[in-house]
Amino acid sequence: MSDGLLAMETHFNILGEKIVTPGISAIARQCGSEGMVLLKNNGVLPLKQQEKIAVFGRCQVDTFMVGYGSGGDIHPPYSVNILNGLRNSNSVQIYETLARAYENWCHQPENIADSGRYWWGWWPFSYPEMPLSEEMAENAAKESETAIFVIGRAAGEDRDNRLEEGSYYLTVQEREQLEIVKKHFSKIILVMNCSSIVDMAWTEDEKFDAIIYMWLGGMEGGNSLADLLTGKESPSGKLTSAIARDIKDYPSTANFGDPQKNIYEEDIYVGYRYFETFAPEKVLYSFGYGLSYTTFETTVKEFSVNEDAFSCTLVTKNTGNAAGKEVVQLYMEAPQGVLGKEHRRLAAYKKTKKLAPGEKEEIVLTVDKLEMASYDDLGKTGISSAWVMEAGTYKFYAGRSGLNGKLCYDIVGSFEQEELCVVEQLKPICSLQEPISRIKPIGTSIPAALGKEEVPVGPVDLRQRILDHLPKEAPYTGDKGIKFQDVCAGRAELDDFIAQLTEEELQSLTRGEGGIERPRGIEGNQGIFGGFYPPVEEKGVPLIITDDGPAGLRISYYTSLLPCGTVLAATFNEELVESLYERIAEEMERFRIDVMLAPGINIQRNPLCGRNFEYYSEDPYLAGKIGCGAVRGLQSRGRSACTKHFVCNNQETERYTNNSVLSERALREIYIKAFRMCVTQAKPKIVMMCYNKVNGVWGHYNYDLATTVLREEWKHAGMVVTDWWMRKAPSPEFPEMRDNAYRIRAQVDVLMPGNDGPGDGHIRYYNPDETLLETLGKENGITRDEIHRSVRHVLNFCKQTVQR
Repeated sequence: MSDGLLAMETHFNILGEKIVTPGISAIARQCGSEGMVLLKNNGVLPLKQQEKIAVFGRCQVDTFMVGYGSGGDIHPPYSVNILNGLRNSNSVQIYETLARAYENWCHQPENIADSGRYWWGWWPFSYPEMPLSEEMAENAAKESETAIFVIGRAAGEDRDNRLEEGSYYLTVQEREQLEIVKKHFSKIILVMNCSSIVDMAWTEDEKFDAIIYMWLGGMEGGNSLADLLTGKESPSGKLTSAIARDIKDYPSTANFGDPQKNIYEEDIYVGYRYFETFAPEKVLYSFGYGLSYTTFETTVKEFSVNEDAFSCTLVTKNTGNAAGKEVVQLYMEAPQGVLGKEHRRLAAYKKTKKLAPGEKEEIVLTVDKLEMASYDDLGKTGISSAWVMEAGTYKFYAGRSGLNGKLCYDIVGSFEQEELCVVEQLKPICSLQEPISRIKPIGTSIPAALGKEEVPVGPVDLRQRILDHLPKEAPYTGDKGIKFQDVCAGRAELDDFIAQLTEEELQSLTRGEGGIERPRGIEGNQGIFGGFYPPVEEKGVPLIITDDGPAGLRISYYTSLLPCGTVLAATFNEELVESLYERIAEEMERFRIDVMLAPGINIQRNPLCGRNFEYYSEDPYLAGKIGCGAVRGLQSRGRSACTKHFVCNNQETERYTNNSVLSERALREIYIKAFRMCVTQAKPKIVMMCYNKVNGVWGHYNYDLATTVLREEWKHAGMVVTDWWMRKAPSPEFPEMRDNAYRIRAQVDVLMPGNDGPGDGHIRYYNPDETLLETLGKENGITRDEIHRSVRHVLNFCKQTVQR
């Protein structure tokens, strides 16, 4: 969400005491240490006990804790920067002359880091560095054995990274200072305090002995990093997106950032799936890669295949000299067939417990048929709009980190699929409005030659599909004296309660009260819905309070600031993520917040997306697993998660008007897969739609996404809401209706926050007689039955809230 030009930083006077939720600091610290990724280590890490170190780079003081926007505007009770984390460790000797110089310089009024909080979308990508002289570095080298150099970057909502110095690339000042440090130190450790992947080609310089991608570690970030650097914890984080040598190597870069339309020409070949298939030489660090201070060996104990799944038992042994955790990763290679497929994809994984040297753990991994299948959107196999397994050999590999930035693959097992198997037959969705081309492999050899094929306009008659699924007639009985409390107590049926509501009462339940930071909820809340309209409130419908996420609660009180989404995903530990969000559920309970607008599980399609820090991965399976952990944790105490942004919210540039154009295969295999896992397995009570268009239709009007997929295929019984505000538009299928009637017909139940939007073209809907009711009872207009349907979703949620 956004609030126009002015940032929503209105919390200048933070309320309440600096209370720390019990247990959250330790879990957040562990998430940080398990999610930061060791990319290189020439034996300099962990640091020796009481090793003398010199720390360079202002982000040792002004450490980026979180990215920008609604997912990061948190007020933590404390935060630990990199320098203080190292001090807290009591394990190293910091060259304090240099450290104090950085602190003093950073705290001078003219040098204070500009957070950009006063103006939405104008946040800095980086901060100017303190001037560093040869003499300063020389003096530091005389007193220190090892240099740590910190590079800091951030981006955020409405703020994509840019291909310029200080954002994706190093600044001249940073390059000059790195050269000075290289000149005086023989041991150099790089710390990348960055919200997303940036240019890393320069790190191939052999002068850098160790590289650790810290990401954004939240309020415990400095302590988490120190735990790794000093060896208190052994690194176990793995990359959730591949790092290429050049931004042009990512296949999505050519179609990223256009303000009007992005054609997803790379199709299913996102990130590592592209590199593994077409260009392995362009990868600097592989997806799933991350080093440890110890070594592991994984062997196959057994594997089996039945009609439903492939299953294997793997034994992982710590063969090194330090305790540590390992992520056991299982990759699948499917036959190319007529569809063409990525060379390998992640099919399952499991993180071990902390293993002592010599200790073993058995891991059982299972891959069901749907996970092995590919989606045939064009009928190439003879079966259109279906998940299919083509005939041929299916191979499974255990992936492990080598020493050159790449994964090594050890065969686990294989089986022969004798004939085409239809795993799931579906309906075509989200038809293209114009033909596009997409890449595909030519032949069966790897690396494959890169070819293209055309994807035609789809066959869906959406108008007829909608008419065929309109709900049955809903009665209006007038007021029968039924209160919502009677429904919650089992004394009355919900449909009987709804039948007595007037048109104005019904429409009030399909929107929020209007605006953010409503006075009737906790100060700083992001909007309310439910019983705000007096006649509805008098009938007993409760107010529902929402607040932003996923990095913490964004209110006018001190709340916990979590590690960013990429850190959490890099743990490959959904159980740990679940336990972290269980503590956030406790904070929601304390502040009487019903809904956290989290998790964000969009795909990290390109490194330049400003919101990548909120999201998890370029891989939908990993994103889905971690998202499930977050949802279960948030809903563990009767609160609600709101999984977002459904779907293809993969860039921030002109996100309100941008059109994501892609094939149905890419949509199903990559972009909605994590949502499917989350909705069907963890069952979030609310799903939030996206701002952008998907194949020409805005998310908040998208019938196929909200109804055909969410309701019919995935059996989502909860609510669906807009992102904060939406765009005005008539329905192409039913031109008589527009805006809120168009939205309700799609089964997007609630417009949030319900008032004037921040700019031209956003929906204005505050008066009860506007666009929802203007076609009620007219030919091709909205029906009372459709409004009943959405109101039922809202009131079912309210009932669950009352009964928790």
